[in-house]
Amino acid sequence: MDRILIRGGNRLSGRIAISGAKNSALTLMPCALLTDEPLTLRNLPRLADVDSFGHLLNQFGVSTMIEGARPTDFGRVMTMRAARLTSTVAPYDIVRKMRASILVLGPLVGRMGEATVSLPGGCAIGNRPIDLHLKALEAIGAEIELAAGYVKASAPGGRLPGGRFRFPVVSVGATENVLMAAVTAKGGTVLENAAREPEIVDLCNLLVAMGASIGGIGTETLEIEGRDRLHGATYRVMPDRIEAGSYACAAAITGGEVDLVGADAHDMRATLDALIEAGVTVEEKSDAIRIAANGQLKPLTLNTAPFPGFATDMQAQFMAMLCKAEGASVLTETIFENRYMHVPELARMGANIEVHGRTAVVRGSVPLVGAPVMATDLRASMSLIIAGLAAEGETEVNRVYHLDRGYERLEEKLQAVGADIERVGDG
Repeated sequence: MDRILIRGGNRLSGRIAISGAKNSALTLMPCALLTDEPLTLRNLPRLADVDSFGHLLNQFGVSTMIEGARPTDFGRVMTMRAARLTSTVAPYDIVRKMRASILVLGPLVGRMGEATVSLPGGCAIGNRPIDLHLKALEAIGAEIELAAGYVKASAPGGRLPGGRFRFPVVSVGATENVLMAAVTAKGGTVLENAAREPEIVDLCNLLVAMGASIGGIGTETLEIEGRDRLHGATYRVMPDRIEAGSYACAAAITGGEVDLVGADAHDMRATLDALIEAGVTVEEKSDAIRIAANGQLKPLTLNTAPFPGFATDMQAQFMAMLCKAEGASVLTETIFENRYMHVPELARMGANIEVHGRTAVVRGSVPLVGAPVMATDLRASMSLIIAGLAAEGETEVNRVYHLDRGYERLEEKLQAVGADIERVGDG
């Protein structure tokens, strides 16, 4: 199994190209199930999760073709075509590898009138039930049955009628799933208290490009008028705001200066505001966001929240960065109840962090020292990389397959801006 070795202490300087967004790509890919015409996605990141989702689509009879991208290129162009779906069953062996697989449920029942999907897997960051996915689908006319670890959804008469649903709490995944089901319903659908994340906007924009009728894009109320059919499209995946924020933390902890090329400041405003509060200089340029850290980092008080609040997917990276801040920082995780599994690993590197329920207190200005550490989930993995960049000596990060799920060619990007980092295999 591969490991990543980091010899810390180097100041990061240069330009980092930001890849297409993982969380958006895994939402846009299932849209191929909604039409028999080709769907082409550009700027698709080279990630293990994207490959796994492609294999899942193949399971339904969807053809996938990657166009002429060189192995050295970042991003890919993939064309998917679901001319004839041969199955509506998403098996356990594939779905267990990533939670995003549940997003085939909505488009399958929307187009085919039925879907059978295994309960999902993914990062072990806490209880993430899919009850809101199922309640929202029921609200627009789906009949739901749970049996033997599978969800079976069907549309009486072969097509969903549409309806109205108010999410009791904001749910990104449930909003995405019911959106994809509603765009081919017989009637209209209204979704209230819907998620407003940039990835939701990206999904809506693709669906509109495919012929869907969606009002209220970017707001908490979405109004969808069902269409008899959707057509193909060519669409560019949005830049990854979490990847950009992660490299911003890496630059800050090393006292570096990097340009995040292609990053969208509007989509990551809460992250940038937190960096500025921590004493980091943020400059929005025409093609990049420049991050510069020349002085002592300041402590922060942060609460994770749905967009436009501070993203839960940035909590671990900021925690690592704040280990070098002058004073005590307080982070409160409001989204997932088990997202501090990186704390014991950071402690192995000398971090002083106390966890009290959903709140973590980070006492900064302590020296970080390289150590063997183990990644527990995707964003936790990145927090260990960030800490390793600033630690004295060598850090060995194990179980890096988590990183490969969400960061495209991480070592190459960091090497290019001065990090002493390499991937090694057991051989």
